[in-house]
Amino acid sequence: MGRAAQASVEIKGAPQPIDAAAIIDADRRRGRGALSKRSGRFEKETREEADDGWGSLESLPALMTNFHVEKPRTIITRNDSPDISFDRSINPYRGCEHGCVYCFARPTHAYMGFSPGLDFETEIFVKEGAAQLLERELSAPRYVPKTIAIGTNTDPYQPAEKSHRIMRSILEVLARANHPVGIVTKSALVLRDLDLLAPMAAKGLAKVAISVTTLDRKLARLMEPRAATPELRLDALEKLSAAGVPTAVMTAPIIPAINDDEIERILTRAHAAGAREAGYVMLRLPLELRDLFTEWLATHFPDRARRALALVRSTRDGKLYDASFGTRMKGEGPYAWMIGRRFELAAARLGFAQKTRLRTDLFEPPRRAPQQLNLF
Repeated sequence: MGRAAQASVEIKGAPQPIDAAAIIDADRRRGRGALSKRSGRFEKETREEADDGWGSLESLPALMTNFHVEKPRTIITRNDSPDISFDRSINPYRGCEHGCVYCFARPTHAYMGFSPGLDFETEIFVKEGAAQLLERELSAPRYVPKTIAIGTNTDPYQPAEKSHRIMRSILEVLARANHPVGIVTKSALVLRDLDLLAPMAAKGLAKVAISVTTLDRKLARLMEPRAATPELRLDALEKLSAAGVPTAVMTAPIIPAINDDEIERILTRAHAAGAREAGYVMLRLPLELRDLFTEWLATHFPDRARRALALVRSTRDGKLYDASFGTRMKGEGPYAWMIGRRFELAAARLGFAQKTRLRTDLFEPPRRAPQQLNLF
């Protein structure tokens, strides 16, 4: 396997022992977050790259991003989760090239027959025709407007958006219909759409949350290799706020022993940049993500890996994840309580306000395309 596989790594209590021989060579995965292409849980076979003795792996090219066209039947996704503040969302893309190693959406790639690991970052599904689908759904006679959340699963402003512009086309539909939208991103590309967001915000129809996980550029590069740098995210907050767009900062996720010491500093910088809302989420490690994150942790932070996982378990009743509503976002126990109090005290001291409520009374359904009458 070359330089990436020198020894096996094992952390006591991890879901599976970490086999360094399964990790893709560092030169091939340069700029990627995950270390391996672990097979999804629906696959009948498990695959891993192995050197045949002729140095075949050393001649393989670097991992490239491939795009796949997805033709969904609907574009608005509904949910009835009691601990989520929205009941509908849109995801312009499936998979995310930002490569955030902690992304809770990684396991969803298994539904497509791909690995939640490196495939999640390199096999990106583009939902072409999303704007047309959205117009059709908004014009339905029984549609009742509520804020649509975008960026709840994968980032709508990931690198693919520069060329595919799916998010831009969705925003254009929402702007014409005076429909409220809340955006979550960690990309400065959101500034490209200020010409749409600023007028919408002036009507009370738009707000943007920027995820800032760390102020340390080196740590950000390890955790989120193709996302904007922390400084660019803070700059985006400042420019959005200056343009009149209500902004929030998301310190998410908080990873024990990795970035949990930065809560107060992140909130301070974000407030100075103009953010007036703030939120946090504890690290979530569902399904295959547990193994992917564990091998990343053991590779990059071997001195802190055991402590980090022990603290995660302390917030999840001894497990690495608990999907129970009400606790899955914040966790339980003394450590989770301490994180919550630190966040609340810092937010109160800095003057972060309550959530901005967007308007729905201005909604104007798109005009439905004329249909030919039935003659019989």
